[in-house]
Amino acid sequence: MSQQTPTQTDDGLRADVAEHRSPDHDVDPIFVNRWSPRAMTGESLPESEYLPLFEAARWAPSAFNNQHWRFVYATREDDEFETFVDLLNEANQAWATDAAVLVALFSKTTLEHNGEPAATRSFDTGAAWQNLALEGSRRGLAVHPMAGFDWGRAHDALGVPEDEFDVEAMVAIGERAAPETLPEELREREQPSGRKSVEEITHRGSFE
Repeated sequence: MSQQTPTQTDDGLRADVAEHRSPDHDVDPIFVNRWSPRAMTGESLPESEYLPLFEAARWAPSAFNNQHWRFVYATREDDEFETFVDLLNEANQAWATDAAVLVALFSKTTLEHNGEPAATRSFDTGAAWQNLALEGSRRGLAVHPMAGFDWGRAHDALGVPEDEFDVEAMVAIGERAAPETLPEELREREQPSGRKSVEEITHRGSFE
């Protein structure tokens, strides 16, 4: 587990999370504890710390067991790491260069058993991302998804066939660091965000 793992309260919430979040219903703390820190130490991670995140993603549900998700990644030790950094927009480069692992997430556009379009590819790939994020949170790591990257260049830059896979997101993974290590404009945002209430996101009977 990460050396930066925050302490937990009696109800299982991490201390830094409990200051900002309180669930309305009885759920496992793993869901509430997950958030998306940006501050990372710039240190490398051993495979034993980051490969389990992909293992967790592997067990996500998928239509027809197609397992649409594909993760293309580079660590700080890889020559390709700079290729991933170069795909990010300037705002994300300002902090994500301190990640231990940068990941690009793709989804297969067709079903393997019949070649038909995989209508749930993004839905199922999102489930795999959630598994990865929860495992990273459990380990006390910073795991932050990003939409701010060059979507048009991602396939060519990473050697992914554009006619077979959609790009979905990029992700930064690393050891957590103090908020003070971030650019000044990001420091006050380095905290868990709130969520809409259950009543706001659910509609019994019909949307009306």
